[in-house]
Amino acid sequence: MHQTFKFAMLAALLTGLSPTAALAEAVFNRISSFPVNTNIPPNMDPKTESSAEIISATADENMLIYSDSPLSGIGLVDISDASAPKAAGFVPVDGEPTSVSVAGNYALIGVNTSDSYTTPSGKLAVLNIATGTIELSCELTGQPDSIAISPDKSFLAIAIENERDEDLNDGIIPQLPAGNVMLFSLTSGLPDCDSRRIVDLSGLADIAGSDPEPEFVDINSLNEIVVTMQENNHIAVIDSMTAQVKSHFSAATVDLRNIDIEEEGALTFDGTLLAVRREPDAVQWLDDERFVTANEGDYQGGSRSFTIFSKTGEVLYESGLDFEYRVAMAGHYPEKRSANKGAEPEGLEVASYNGETFIFVLSERGSVIGVYRDTGSVPEFVQLLPTGLAPEGAIALPRRNLLAVANEADLIEDGGVRSHVTLYQLADQTPAYPMIRSVMQDGRPIGWGALSGLTADLDIPGRLYAVNDSFYAMQPTIFTIDATTQPATIIAATPVTRNGVPAQLLDLEGITNDGKGGFWLASEGRTDRMIPHGLYQVTGTGEIEQQVPFPAELLAVEKRFGAEGIARVGDRLWIAIQRSWADDAENRVKLVSYDIASKEWGAVLYPTEAASSGWIGLSEITVFGDFAYLVERDNQIGANAKVKKLYRVALSELEPAPLGGELPVVNKEMVRDFLPDMKATGGYVVDKIEGFAIDASGVGFAVTDNDGVDDSNGETLFFSTGNM
Repeated sequence: MHQTFKFAMLAALLTGLSPTAALAEAVFNRISSFPVNTNIPPNMDPKTESSAEIISATADENMLIYSDSPLSGIGLVDISDASAPKAAGFVPVDGEPTSVSVAGNYALIGVNTSDSYTTPSGKLAVLNIATGTIELSCELTGQPDSIAISPDKSFLAIAIENERDEDLNDGIIPQLPAGNVMLFSLTSGLPDCDSRRIVDLSGLADIAGSDPEPEFVDINSLNEIVVTMQENNHIAVIDSMTAQVKSHFSAATVDLRNIDIEEEGALTFDGTLLAVRREPDAVQWLDDERFVTANEGDYQGGSRSFTIFSKTGEVLYESGLDFEYRVAMAGHYPEKRSANKGAEPEGLEVASYNGETFIFVLSERGSVIGVYRDTGSVPEFVQLLPTGLAPEGAIALPRRNLLAVANEADLIEDGGVRSHVTLYQLADQTPAYPMIRSVMQDGRPIGWGALSGLTADLDIPGRLYAVNDSFYAMQPTIFTIDATTQPATIIAATPVTRNGVPAQLLDLEGITNDGKGGFWLASEGRTDRMIPHGLYQVTGTGEIEQQVPFPAELLAVEKRFGAEGIARVGDRLWIAIQRSWADDAENRVKLVSYDIASKEWGAVLYPTEAASSGWIGLSEITVFGDFAYLVERDNQIGANAKVKKLYRVALSELEPAPLGGELPVVNKEMVRDFLPDMKATGGYVVDKIEGFAIDASGVGFAVTDNDGVDDSNGETLFFSTGNM
């Protein structure tokens, strides 16, 4: 039952990755994002945690219904206008909702009411969608997970997981009581509580066979039920007529080579894991003979892939690293999950649109969706879609050419992004995302993320260079970008080295050409982490030639938020300090100058806008023509974001005064409000627009920092501002 898959050369992955102009075809693009917190009842604190996890829809496809575990209820979203979804109410369910599915006028909800792991309990709650009331409740044999309704609406299946206690015996199973699958007949959408039947799955799996833990169920047109048992690494197919198992088999293992398995602050893709259990989570039928699994993994596995099985257990297709590599090339690889399950494909949806069947693979940790076309054999990759943070469930709405995705993470406790439902539309159009991606190199993807500074080649139009910040502390890198392609393409990655090895103690936030084939880099210091504030001149191959520390006059007034950009005017470097330091007046930040020839330091003051909440500071400086261009932004996300702007200052005003004395204040002129650009792809507004450069032909480009996909949805916006 063990299969080996080698990925040194991925022919399917390399196909279609040539950077060319995109052509219009039938593809999905995100059209809106609904913040789930807007459904919080008015009598509750709006900062209460809420979440959209599993999602379903009414038959007319105009109403979405999602489970909200933190709020112990069900949320409704009116999508009659899919481009402007509206809050449509919240219904408490007296327990933790684990799944929801719609049959006719009713939403059928699995609710966990367990007091403990050893005495699990649950109920099937029935919501009348029109009245917003719970009409019926059926007792379950334990803690429910997934719910599925048969295509003919005659019955429903519930996976009773009876999940293990992860803190007991390191989470190793068996931990009784065992789980099972429950069946209820339906009449006009209403379940008959007395019709319940129980399918015993004990004794099937080689791994903890006495303790099956069903995870996900789905039903085909023959009314056959497929169920995954993730912790058991096992799959079963059930005949609903007899409530008996027709076939069952191990999900088996794979060998993985050229993957990232260490969380060392670098994207390496040079590790090997052998005999990795697939441990599938979601499962969806493709037709009456085949189904697809998302191999998220649990405590012993996770093959970072999706697999197509026959219903008798034959592996018809194994995606291997195709999905994970595509996630990495789009900048969405979650480095902090490398030692666990990588991109972690967890959720699935399968649906036919206009005669074509699509497979949607949800990367929970990468916050991205892989879209594949089912061909009957090897699936054809179509595109990647950006999501909110941590996509958990999806529902296809093919009559309206829509897809809805529930993104569960709500970071309100840390002041971060809220949970969202994201909506996508299929149409003849060019893909809006990704806006920038890398390529394969020597059989592995060029890994990237956290782009924090941008500069342009002095001679080649559309050629740009970017640096990453200290999220990748063990891999400081200069990326070469070809911005003439659609999407833009990272074509090379040059390590920043000291004596031939990756340089340490850097937080690169700015880059500019040195006029000699190399670069000057600005590193934002963190004295509390022993990272010095400083400038670094590197060769074209990335080797540090010289280091210029900040002078004592600056360090005497330092604060944490230091250099955020660097630009060169002749022999003078200009460094944008992100926020006010100790000797700066309110709403004033320094533009620090360093004369390369005389080694003299000076500064002027730049006036920032006043922040209504959080703070406002600088993220970039670049020079073109007679002006210095500066990115000014707040640290706010979503609807709270107010200031994401580009200003310019005449070079004639950049006359530095000595440090420690009175500094002149320059005048600024707004050039562009970035907020419309940052809203254009239908997502929430991210906080960090970090890079801006003007190429050799005078065209501007901007880029956002995705924080290394850490408490971030990983989305990187890269766009042109046109001729400057």
